[in-house]
Amino acid sequence: HAPKGLILNARILWTFSACASWGNYLELAHRAYQYLMEKFWDSQYGGAYWLLDYLGNPIDSKKKIYGQAFLLYALVEYYKATQKPEVLEKAKEVFRLIEGKSYDRENTGYFETYERDWQLASDLRLSDKDMNEKKSMNTHLHVMEAFTNLYRVWKDPLVKNRLEQLVLNFTEHIIAPQKLHLILFFDEKWNPKSDLISYGHDIEASWLLCEAIEILEENDLRAPIHRIAIRMAKEVLTRAQDQDGGLFYEADPEGIVDSDKHFWVQAEGVVGFLNAYQLSKEKVFLESAQKCWYFIQTHLVDSQYGDWIYRVSREGKPYWEVPKISEWKCPYHSSRMCIEAIRRLDELIGS
Repeated sequence: HAPKGLILNARILWTFSACASWGNYLELAHRAYQYLMEKFWDSQYGGAYWLLDYLGNPIDSKKKIYGQAFLLYALVEYYKATQKPEVLEKAKEVFRLIEGKSYDRENTGYFETYERDWQLASDLRLSDKDMNEKKSMNTHLHVMEAFTNLYRVWKDPLVKNRLEQLVLNFTEHIIAPQKLHLILFFDEKWNPKSDLISYGHDIEASWLLCEAIEILEENDLRAPIHRIAIRMAKEVLTRAQDQDGGLFYEADPEGIVDSDKHFWVQAEGVVGFLNAYQLSKEKVFLESAQKCWYFIQTHLVDSQYGDWIYRVSREGKPYWEVPKISEWKCPYHSSRMCIEAIRRLDELIGS
């Protein structure tokens, strides 16, 4: 009787679409797409509901832009796997909703959360641990990720323009000057509202920014973004990687405030450090990627029952009470890490 979340279901669609060429996974992607369109999609107002009950009825009908971004990301991946024109049209529809309803034409960027009818919500938070602010790093990171994927298959000038603007949002507002970590929350005018540091998002952003620049083919931005990515990865390596190879979760200006090691942070560490090694050829990044991978194999992979444990303490004690599958625990980070690692290692071997 567990509720069904948009994030889990969209990420299932993305994962099985991305893996479709490697095995008999497309049937599961078809199932995920069907359920998203039949149950999550709001045929009256457009966009996808945030949360359904176990029968498929909306219990949180808010339109969270973070969720719409993951739906877009997944739809594009499903289109790449199937080449169904109606899937691309749905992806375009989601883009136009995000653009038409959420884009801040005065200050740029995207507002966080809307009610079902697309009125700006009073409670903008993505989850209980987040701040109730108009804009967040997290939403902008994943809107950028989704627009990057969309631009691969649809060379629309507005998609390009908004993707370029998102990269600039990061370089001008979201990445803290000098410190090279991400600021997490802002008001509508991009005034910072948080000093917490999320190492998983820092290392994830370091490679997603590079991905955006590559697809845009913006040569004037490539070198500065590559420098930023290397410096961000070095900062995470220096401040967040423990002796056992695992990455800590969060810090503030005084130091580590959460030393637990979450599965998704380690997965993004592998990709982010491999990316930094490809850019810099500094061996320390390749070694850090290997350390993250060994930590995953040693502490997170459940060899008895399968999948990865959500998180362990600094001492390596598993939090068994945290579900392996939930609204937030899904195959996206772990599967994408494998896909990216295989691709990048093949490139390194080939070169």
